Amino acid sequence: MPPLLSGILVIDKPENITSAGVTNRIKRIPGVQKAGHTGTLDPFASGVLVCTLNQATRLSQFFLISEKKYVATMILGIETDTQDTTGKILNTASVEGISENDIHAAAKRFEGDIQQVPPAFSALKHKGVPLYAYARKGTPVIKPARTVSIFYIRVMQVAIPEISLEVSCGSGTYIRTLCADIGKELGCGGHLKTLRRIESGGFSIREAIPLHSIESCGPINALNDNIVPMSEALRSMGAYIAGKDLTEKIRYGKPLTIEDIRLKTDAGRDGFIKLIGEEGRLLAVVQRSEHGETYNYCCVFINP
Repeated sequence: MPPLLSGILVIDKPENITSAGVTNRIKRIPGVQKAGHTGTLDPFASGVLVCTLNQATRLSQFFLISEKKYVATMILGIETDTQDTTGKILNTASVEGISENDIHAAAKRFEGDIQQVPPAFSALKHKGVPLYAYARKGTPVIKPARTVSIFYIRVMQVAIPEISLEVSCGSGTYIRTLCADIGKELGCGGHLKTLRRIESGGFSIREAIPLHSIESCGPINALNDNIVPMSEALRSMGAYIAGKDLTEKIRYGKPLTIEDIRLKTDAGRDGFIKLIGEEGRLLAVVQRSEHGETYNYCCVFINP
């Protein structure tokens, strides 16, 4: 039996479906035994959902540190319990006197490493239970603030009370919380109206395929042109082509040193590097040790 086709499928997630719902549909494709995604999108949001197929599910951990980009629309003057348009209105306030300059200045203050309190309506867990479950019962749990990275916020259009933003941020950032916080900074409150992710894990919306287009495709091999090979999936990670001797070491899990992997540049973020066979297949992902003389195996995709 030939090996299962593995790789990355970049989906343009539609609104009104959960990220788990998308992967459940992918699992129905003949030839898919495992499927996952590398970063949840709220049900009402749309856009890039990077999905992993079969062996590639083991790569999900490396996408957690990736940059993400969003286009968002926020509404000033209305606060909701979910911080987005799906929630109940908690407060309203006048937006009179707020200028476009005020909005640009307020957004600018949220760039960089900031402290953000995760929303009570989120999938983060408390004692093994998602926070939204507590919130829906009227007993919300407030997690402590944590550091998130906002690389930039571009105010694209201002038609008060509606503001359009483009946001580039690190993993773990809640755009609806960002919109609510900008609203507070302006003194009127606010919430997220629409959200579309346009980039994640180095993949852009231009590469994404609509979810509906995969549901009548037949077996997974019919999607071959849309599946990104594992060797090309981790775009920000350094790569090293393994010759025959190194390939055999990897095959049998033998220790790897800097003599085996002679990099001309640094291994990249957190010292990770992907080892690729001469035929273009991903053999393993390794990480340089703290003392810098050896490499630790993170995952291996070649059998003894």
